[in-house]
Amino acid sequence: MLSTLAVLSLASVVTSQQIGTFTPEVHPPITFQTCTTSGGCTTQNGSVVLDANYRWLHDANGVTCNPNGFNRTICPDATTCGESCALEGADYEGTYGIRTSGNALSLDFSNGGSRVYLLDDTDNYVNFKVLNQEFTFDVDVSKLPCAYNGALYFSEMPPDGGLSDTNKAGAAYGTAYCDSQCPKGINFINGTTNFDGSLGSCCNEMDLWEANSLSTQLTPHPCNVDGEFACTGTACSNLCDPSGCDFNPFRMGNQSFYGPGKIVDTTQPMTVVTQFITDDNAPTGTLSSINRIYVQNGNVIQNSKITLSGLPAVNSMTEDLCTDKINVLHDAASFNTYGGLAGMGTSLARGAVLVMSLWDDLGGGMTWLDGSTGSASTPGAVRGPCTSADVVSTPSAAVTFSNIKVGDLNSTFEQPASTPEPPPPPPSGPTQVQWGQCGGVLWTGPTTCASPYKCVFSNPYYSQCL
Repeated sequence: MLSTLAVLSLASVVTSQQIGTFTPEVHPPITFQTCTTSGGCTTQNGSVVLDANYRWLHDANGVTCNPNGFNRTICPDATTCGESCALEGADYEGTYGIRTSGNALSLDFSNGGSRVYLLDDTDNYVNFKVLNQEFTFDVDVSKLPCAYNGALYFSEMPPDGGLSDTNKAGAAYGTAYCDSQCPKGINFINGTTNFDGSLGSCCNEMDLWEANSLSTQLTPHPCNVDGEFACTGTACSNLCDPSGCDFNPFRMGNQSFYGPGKIVDTTQPMTVVTQFITDDNAPTGTLSSINRIYVQNGNVIQNSKITLSGLPAVNSMTEDLCTDKINVLHDAASFNTYGGLAGMGTSLARGAVLVMSLWDDLGGGMTWLDGSTGSASTPGAVRGPCTSADVVSTPSAAVTFSNIKVGDLNSTFEQPASTPEPPPPPPSGPTQVQWGQCGGVLWTGPTTCASPYKCVFSNPYYSQCL
């Protein structure tokens, strides 16, 4: 039970997202690196923190505040709920299957999945600014079957987790989540109790990686709001592009690129590089292209080239590609409405929080990622090889992210060694000595000079080895 002092504190301070004392909050440590082309990579100390919505929320006596919706005895109204309920620390490994080791984070499905954020050494979220930079990580998806998603993405959350007089927990307890779906299931938004579930939490979202062992996609989701934004009711559907403009190799016709035993072999770990290219090659420029590179077994693999209905083949995310998808696949229609690629870049210039999660959809199947969303004759309807028969509960599902790096373009992964130009093959047949004739009208002798001499033209009737 909480101490008397803690109980009095809970009863007397009118706040939400207070901090409980049943379980100490100890953030699992993890390292990441920042890199430059001139100075190499420098290791940074960080940690991960569990999202607030996955935590136990309780009153001073340990009674859960929201077992299925808010407990109306403890929370008869939003103000009382904020006065009475506290966020608890997390047993990361024992309850949630969250483990770190060095630069690696492993998430397993012990408690139905989890969502974590990267913290810096001050217990704020790391605020990544990646324009004219690249972001790189290693990932192992070999234990992720159909309908499971090991995701890594950027969300424009406040770096301090919205710490305020009405939010005493902040980033240290994983608060202030938002994304382009404007989720309404967040318990507290901007320090306000989401008492009746009418509030949504919106912000720009850049999905670097949504994947299992069968399919993957990269998707920018721009919004017309800055940072975390609380919306209400139907207004939540007019702020962001929840579908985004996805780049899914399987969906776009290359079914031999990604998967078990394919070009990018998902039975083995891989390095995933995402480059954010601007129009002026500067961090102040406009985002014009998002490039993807894979590295596996020492081989640098360029992203899958895709062709839409006879259009030129492309292998990067551009504004033109998204426009082509509207015309050919009849999706991404709202992408440009909410700012398109340039708008996504404006958000990334302000900074974003790194989110890593593991979740499933066994009920409906994760068809938007790895299955069929309609008739096979509909362009782009098949996003992966999974069928309903492949969707089975897999408690051992797990994903590992490691070796996170951010830095200058082409600084975070090993480039292939340059292959020197091979020497010219030795001449076949007889060669001419220095000063000897090597060409001219009616000349039938050697036309190749012995090394290091070259056949030099003098006139149409005479060339000489000099």
